[in-house]
Amino acid sequence: MKKSISIIIIIFLLIAGGSLGLYKLMNSRNYQVAGDLISDIETSEKVVYLTFDDGPTKETSKIIDLLNELNVKATFFLIGDNIEKNIEDAKLIAENGHDIGNHTYSHNRMIFKSPSFIKDEIDKTNDLIKTIGYEKEIFFRPPYGKKLFVLPQYLNKINQKTVMWNIEPESFEESSKSPETIANHVKENVKNGSIILLHPMNDSTGKILESIRLIVEQLQSEGYSFKLLSENI
Repeated sequence: MKKSISIIIIIFLLIAGGSLGLYKLMNSRNYQVAGDLISDIETSEKVVYLTFDDGPTKETSKIIDLLNELNVKATFFLIGDNIEKNIEDAKLIAENGHDIGNHTYSHNRMIFKSPSFIKDEIDKTNDLIKTIGYEKEIFFRPPYGKKLFVLPQYLNKINQKTVMWNIEPESFEESSKSPETIANHVKENVKNGSIILLHPMNDSTGKILESIRLIVEQLQSEGYSFKLLSENI
């Protein structure tokens, strides 16, 4: 009886340990099982990178106008389905010289999916990005940052880099309350080569848009410049 209980405990611990390992792997910003993953850029230069997920949406032109006013460039990780629905907005991003990345076609979590599903999500979106006139290297960012085995292996096969982030103020309740708290979170956590993640595409309140202005102004006052990922990866 004691032996049976011991075996059950061992099996439980193995399952729990395996599940914890998978959870950490799935959410890691710094590691994946294959291919290149970047969460920040190692540099002695005071430079940072603005990145925006989702879109394009009706908010696109407002974001582009603000970036033009501030004279900074950003990287937009776009959803293929949204590109099809908002093709002119997608073209606007490319025409204004910003980087464009692949954020899958449907914005599904790319875990526990078949190889064919993942291939289609990535390939279809890559093709759509090319059709809007974008000719630079296309980086990839997994929806919700989730990845396990099949996704990194396919990205490695097609030599497509995964770009994560090391600053995401919206993921914390306290720092996401206002443009000021968002900008302050970035200011307090920034370092040389930081990749900043924001979601202005789905914000109709203008909160994230205003936070972009504050982030740029505050960091520029401290000597930081803003670059495209394609300039340093």
